[in-house]
Amino acid sequence: MDIIILAVLCLAGVLLILAEIFLIPGFTLAGVAGIAFSFAGVYFAFHSIGTVAGVVTLIAMLVVIGVSFTFLVKSRALDAISLKTNIDSTVTEGTPPVKVGDTGFTVSRLNPVGKVRVNGITIEAKTFEGFVDEGTEVEVLKVFKNQITVKSRP
Repeated sequence: MDIIILAVLCLAGVLLILAEIFLIPGFTLAGVAGIAFSFAGVYFAFHSIGTVAGVVTLIAMLVVIGVSFTFLVKSRALDAISLKTNIDSTVTEGTPPVKVGDTGFTVSRLNPVGKVRVNGITIEAKTFEGFVDEGTEVEVLKVFKNQITVKSRP
């Protein structure tokens, strides 16, 4: 019975650690649980079966995790779930073709940040007036690299 408990703990630990590495982004509960199951399996082997079994279990788990990791990295098993999208777009540098004094209208509500359309360009804008409703005419006060400051026109 001790061998079955040991095998279940070790197998669960290895599977959860591999799932954490290859399937689940970030460090989540699966990784913590995998480490906990692995330590529990090694502890159980040392405590219930003996020192030799504990050392053998520890070495076996490290070898199994290493071999599994190497196999999964080198195989094409993960190609089906891996991201293969190339991003070829660029971000333009410099200030937008908007000048102080230009007028436009809000595309979304500014509270205090939102989108406005000035000179046919939609750009992020900020206002210091509080809230400006959608569709309100605005005037450009300041121009920055990626944002403008506006005020509503009476």
